[in-house]
Amino acid sequence: MAATPAPPQAPPKPTWDPRRVEPSFPWLRPTIRIRLTLLYGGMFLIAGILLLSIIYLLAAQAINTGNEPLFKIVGAKELQVTSDNCPAIKVDNLTFSQFNDAISSCINDQRRVALDDLLSRSLLALLGLAIIAFAFGYAMAGRVLSPLGRITRTARAVAGSDLSRRIELDGPDDELKELADTFDEMLERLQRAFTAQQRFVGNASHELRTPLAINRTLLEVHLSDPGAPVELQQLGKTLLATNERSEQLVEGLLLLARSDNQIVERKPVDLAEVAEQAVDQVHAEAAAKGVVIRGEQKPAVVQGNGVLLERIALNLVQNAVRYNIPEGGWVEVTTEVQHGQAVLVVTNTGPVVPAYEIDNLFEPFRRLRTERTGSDKGVGLGLSIVRSVARAHGGHIAAQPREGGGLVMRVTLPI
Repeated sequence: MAATPAPPQAPPKPTWDPRRVEPSFPWLRPTIRIRLTLLYGGMFLIAGILLLSIIYLLAAQAINTGNEPLFKIVGAKELQVTSDNCPAIKVDNLTFSQFNDAISSCINDQRRVALDDLLSRSLLALLGLAIIAFAFGYAMAGRVLSPLGRITRTARAVAGSDLSRRIELDGPDDELKELADTFDEMLERLQRAFTAQQRFVGNASHELRTPLAINRTLLEVHLSDPGAPVELQQLGKTLLATNERSEQLVEGLLLLARSDNQIVERKPVDLAEVAEQAVDQVHAEAAAKGVVIRGEQKPAVVQGNGVLLERIALNLVQNAVRYNIPEGGWVEVTTEVQHGQAVLVVTNTGPVVPAYEIDNLFEPFRRLRTERTGSDKGVGLGLSIVRSVARAHGGHIAAQPREGGGLVMRVTLPI
């Protein structure tokens, strides 16, 4: 029976990553600084246009006050007048009336030239001042918003699990300082809570593992006694299986608690090698159940924790083998790079899974159509751990029902 290929999925919507490189031209983004600069420059430009219009109207009114010339020539002996700007008066044999009209026309032309010159020079001055105003507004907006940049850088450092960072903003007691102080107080509480959680995980790891290890040793010693009654040996095997289940539960809970945080120390890890190791570990169990494991693992190197990434592959392959059909079942494990991201896909045959039950599979202690306890297939934390580890690496996991039964589990991690 050939495997039904998983339908293509759109690349996941990118989430904000504190390690993401900023764009090459941040000033092209519609940031608050750009918007404030446009606001300052726009207000200056509007005010300048209004002022220029008022000055132009007042100047035009002042120049045009009294359109009649201040003098008229009514008579003269041997009157000679010349002008380079008024060629009309150079004409010979002008009457006094024609001469006065020519003088009035020349004066009006000079008034228009003066107003046009005033307007052009004013527009050039306004343009230069607008450029200066925009530059000055950009600089002042950057100075005013510099505390926000400091808060953002601290938030990015905190997002990378560096809870020791603090803003410690100096300056006047304004809204930005109040915001920074509130953020510092929140970080202080988060650090205390995170430290307490780490301490609890460490203590719980010791306190829970030790008695379980002692119980396992005692039961194994008891079962190694050949003279023990059959009833006691059967009881010992039952208790040993229960103890092993408790150990798996404790390990799963501790791993889930650790993987809920961002991974600080990252190293190059090839998902292909991780998947191959997971397949090798589950191969015996799959052979016992008659399940065939196949698939091609192409190189897909990511930055992360190799132990936790191996847990992702191991949990998915184990679930695919354990929740399969009794006969003719198969599991397909593939790794590759798609859309600049590393992808691990585990597809298996199995019972039909309703689409509305998909989200419940990732909840702790939840199984498909089974009770929360009493199953011999696991402790109900496998997919919860997978989702938690994927999120800690900046990735995500998506599940999709397979046509004919089974699931398609798709883990996407940033390279």
